[in-house]
Amino acid sequence: MTDRANENGAALTLIDLKPGQVDMRAEVLAGLAAVPKALPPKFFYDERGSALFEQITALEDYYLTRTEVAILEEHRQSIAEAVGAESFLIEYGSGASVKIRILLEALRPVGYMPVDISRNHLLEASRALAMEFDWLDIYPTCADYSSALPLPDVANGHRRVAFFPGSSVGNFEPADAITFLEEIAKVVGPGGALLIGVDTQKDPALLQRAYDDPGGVTAQFNRNVLRHINDVLGANFDPAAFEHQARYDAQLGRVEMHLISTRAQQVNVAGTRIEFAEGEALHTENSYKYAPEEFDVVARRANFTVQQRWTDARDWFAVTLYRVV
Repeated sequence: MTDRANENGAALTLIDLKPGQVDMRAEVLAGLAAVPKALPPKFFYDERGSALFEQITALEDYYLTRTEVAILEEHRQSIAEAVGAESFLIEYGSGASVKIRILLEALRPVGYMPVDISRNHLLEASRALAMEFDWLDIYPTCADYSSALPLPDVANGHRRVAFFPGSSVGNFEPADAITFLEEIAKVVGPGGALLIGVDTQKDPALLQRAYDDPGGVTAQFNRNVLRHINDVLGANFDPAAFEHQARYDAQLGRVEMHLISTRAQQVNVAGTRIEFAEGEALHTENSYKYAPEEFDVVARRANFTVQQRWTDARDWFAVTLYRVV
C-alpha cells in the first residue's frame, strides 16, 4: 500500500509482514506450558496496550521517557553530526513517534522505516508524521521486529542507522539481546550504526515506583496482555482474577513484572486448557538495567563498537551510538 498524507506530502508505503496469529498461538501456548509460566512482552502491544503504554510514559514516576527525550533534545546536533548526512533511519518499536520527531528534524534522513507489531497504531502514527514532515518518504513496517527485515531500495547506498529507544532492549534476556543486536548489525550492514537508549542501574526504590504506579495504569497495561490473547486467540482469561506485581531483583539487575492468579482457575487458550493455582505467577516482562560499560560488552559481542555516548546529569539513562565493527 502506498498513499500520501496530502497533495504535496511524503509518500507513505506500508510493508506488512503480517506477524501472524499462528505464531502468537504457538508462542503463547509454549509460554503457558513452561515452568514457571511466562508470556513474551511483545504481546502487550495491541492498540489498547500501545495507548496504555503512552499513558505510562507520562507518569511522574516513569522517569525513562522524559529523561531520554531530554538527552535527545539537548544533544540533537551532536547526534546528527555523529550519524552523518543522508542516512536511512530504521526505528524498532516506533510507538507514538515522540522521540523520532527530534531525530527527524536533526538528521533529515533520506527515508524513515518505523517498525511496530501493532498495524493500526503504526499507520496512524506514520500518517501523522507524513503530514508533519512532507519532505520525508516513510515506510511503516508491520512486523515482529525480532525477525529479519527487508529494506526498501532507497536504503541502498546510504548509511543505515537503527534507532531503538526506551530501553526496550532490557526486555530481552542478555543472551537474546546479543542475538537481536546481531540481527540489527546484519540489517544496517558494514558502516551502519545503532542508536540505542539504555536504562542504567539505580536506587531500587526509584525502579519500583516506575513499574508500579499508584494510579494503576501499569497494572492495566500488564493485564491487557490477557485481553489481547482473548481477542486474538479466543481465550477466556478473566483479567480481574490476576493481580499486577512488579519487583526488582538486585542480583539479576532487572525489574520483573508478573500477574498473580488470585484463585485456582482454568483458562481455555486456543483449545488448550491451562490450570492456574491460587497465588501462581505468570511472568510477563523483564526489564534489565545496565551500567553503560556492561551494555558495551553486550554490543561488542554483537559486532558493534561505541562511536559516541550521551547521558543526563544524573546518569540515569544513556543514549549510545554504536557502529558495526
